[in-house]
Amino acid sequence: MKANKVLFITQEITPYVPESEMAQVGRYLPQAIQEKGREIRTFMPKWGNINERRNQLHEVIRLSGMNLIIDDTDHPLIIKVASIQSARMQVYFIDNDDYFQNRLQKVDENGVEYEDNDSRTIFYARGVLETVKKLRWAPDIIHCHGWISALAPLYIKKAYQEEPSFRDSKVIFSIYEEDFSSRFNEDFTTQLLLKGITKEALSNISEPVDYVQLMKIAIDYSDGIIINSEKVNEDVLKYAGDSGKPILSYQSTPEDYIDKVDEFYDKIWEL
Repeated sequence: MKANKVLFITQEITPYVPESEMAQVGRYLPQAIQEKGREIRTFMPKWGNINERRNQLHEVIRLSGMNLIIDDTDHPLIIKVASIQSARMQVYFIDNDDYFQNRLQKVDENGVEYEDNDSRTIFYARGVLETVKKLRWAPDIIHCHGWISALAPLYIKKAYQEEPSFRDSKVIFSIYEEDFSSRFNEDFTTQLLLKGITKEALSNISEPVDYVQLMKIAIDYSDGIIINSEKVNEDVLKYAGDSGKPILSYQSTPEDYIDKVDEFYDKIWEL
């Protein structure tokens, strides 16, 4: 049985942000998967260093306009879209004035990690899922990349599990070498609570939440794990191995990577 629809919840895509291992995967994996005959949708945050004019981003009015309440505050959800013509691929961007508009990715211009990276993570995950609902699209596989996407598996499996768009979806999380050093705010798990997400669902999280804890949340609620970098955090790697979930090990050549990921999608879909 083949997984026909794949949703990519990505952190970085070149050429919108500077090249990195993850930005390359974000750019070329969806294209390759589409060329193998699957239907795709791709999302990333509208980071502040993305040049909207040069990259021809425009707002999708029919998808924008919703407010997401995080920490008792309304945050407007703005959806933008652009096309990578050579790949025949559309990219949806999640935007918000407070979280993304004039701000970089993990750290500011001085290399200091943003204090609200925890809220940004929540907003991004929920923003993508709400937009997919509005698109009335039901992905078979949801493939998450990067710390900013790490809460999507939890929300899909707990808060959105009855939604027609996500009822049958299988979730895959890719682990990269990237890391962050700061800890999330003390009330992070309280901010996570949503219909379907109880304190019990978060009982194995010890606060304050750091990078390793965030990765553990992603692993707990994913159906499969892909090791996307040659070197990843040892604690995270061990936790993934101990989880008993199917794991695709690191692939050193792009061709092997794409073929193996393509096969892995169908393997997870059949679980």
